[in-house]
Amino acid sequence: MSSGYQIDDQYGTYFITPTIVDWVDLFSRQVYRDIIIDSLKYCIEQKGLVVYGYVLMTNHLHLIVRSQSVKLSRTIQDFKKFTASSMIDAIKTEPESRKDWLLHRFQWNATLHQRGSDHQVWTHENHAEAIFSEKFFNQKLNYIHNNPVRAGWVEHPEEYIYSSAKALLKGIPGKLPVNTWGL
Repeated sequence: MSSGYQIDDQYGTYFITPTIVDWVDLFSRQVYRDIIIDSLKYCIEQKGLVVYGYVLMTNHLHLIVRSQSVKLSRTIQDFKKFTASSMIDAIKTEPESRKDWLLHRFQWNATLHQRGSDHQVWTHENHAEAIFSEKFFNQKLNYIHNNPVRAGWVEHPEEYIYSSAKALLKGIPGKLPVNTWGL
C-alpha cells in the first residue's frame, strides 16, 4: 500500500529510506554491507545514480540521490531487487548464525504480498521525499550524518565509515563517491 511518499519527478533529487522488512538488523554483518556498497557503486557507474549523501545503518539505508539517465524509481527498484537476491544467496552460502531465522522472516514476508517472489527482504516503500530547497537538503544531510552518533556508535559523524560524512565534512574519500549539491 502506498503512503504518498512517491518519486514524482524521476530526475529530481530525493531523500529516500529503503528499509529491511521487520527492521531486521541485516547490516550488522560485513558481507551484507559490502553487497549494498558494491551495488550502489554499480548504480553510480552504470545507471547514472548521483549520490549526495548516505548512511548505512543496521536495518535501513538513507540516501539523498537523483538520476542522470535512468528513471530514479527504476534504479531504486533494480537496486533493491539485485541486493535482495544477493543477500539471500549470501545468507544461504556464507557463515550465518541466523540463517534459518532470516530465511523464515523473509519467506514469511513474501507470503503477505502476491508479487511472485520467494523472499521479501526490503519493504516496498522507500519513503521518498523530494528535496525542494537548500535548507531541506541540509536538514536531511545532517539527519543522515548524525544517525550513527544518535545510535551511540561514534562520537562524530565523520568517524562512521558507512556514511558520506567523512567525504563531505573532511574531504576524505569514503566507501562511495559523493557529489556536492546545489539547486
